[in-house]
Amino acid sequence: MNEEIKTLKEWIAESNNIVFFGGAGVSTESGIPDFRSVDGLYAQKYKYPPETIVSHTFLTQRSEEFYDFYKEKMVAPVLKAKPNKAHIRLAELEKEGKLKAVITQNIDGLHQAAGSKEVLELHGTIMKNYCSVCGKKYSVDDVYNSKGVPKCSCGGMIRPDVVLYEEGLDMEVMEKAVNYIQNADILIIGGTSLVVYPAAGLIQYYRGKKLVLINLSETAQDRYADLVIHEKIGEVLSEV
Repeated sequence: MNEEIKTLKEWIAESNNIVFFGGAGVSTESGIPDFRSVDGLYAQKYKYPPETIVSHTFLTQRSEEFYDFYKEKMVAPVLKAKPNKAHIRLAELEKEGKLKAVITQNIDGLHQAAGSKEVLELHGTIMKNYCSVCGKKYSVDDVYNSKGVPKCSCGGMIRPDVVLYEEGLDMEVMEKAVNYIQNADILIIGGTSLVVYPAAGLIQYYRGKKLVLINLSETAQDRYADLVIHEKIGEVLSEV
């Protein structure tokens, strides 16, 4: 075990007020492609860039093409995925009374599948869907198994409870996240390059002296961290 991981282990042992903030790198170890890596969705060739497809305008104006992409590239990998070592260890830390909350940019529901209870999903979740006309709720299977554009019994289009491009984040979720981060003893940030705003801006609310960054590659925020570990998040957390 290297020195950084040893230090993290000691910090975790001493604390009962840890908050975890995670991004796509937490889920790539479960086989879910991220958007920005070399072989991520942005690097693949489509008729339109993924960020155009996964936008509010595209959903409303080209619904069929939106759902073709959404079901194949975003839902299908999640339905096959299982929680990995990172998800499992975070759920255990919560059970042990050490971890207060998981704040995630991911929309795959894997933290809950691993057993985490207090999960703040900044970008929503593909697990929940609703009719854009009457608000009736639908499961991910209802959407995935539908032919073409999923329709509600009222005739309205069903849409995922996910924050698309051009849409704002849920301010109630953001306020809760800020509150947890402000009061945290240790803030562990993992599997994110910290480039997606406003989520990445949450780091500035941390007031403690134990900011931990775990990411395979360097991030622009490394210099502000008290502890930096450039390794796979699942491997690191399973050691602590």
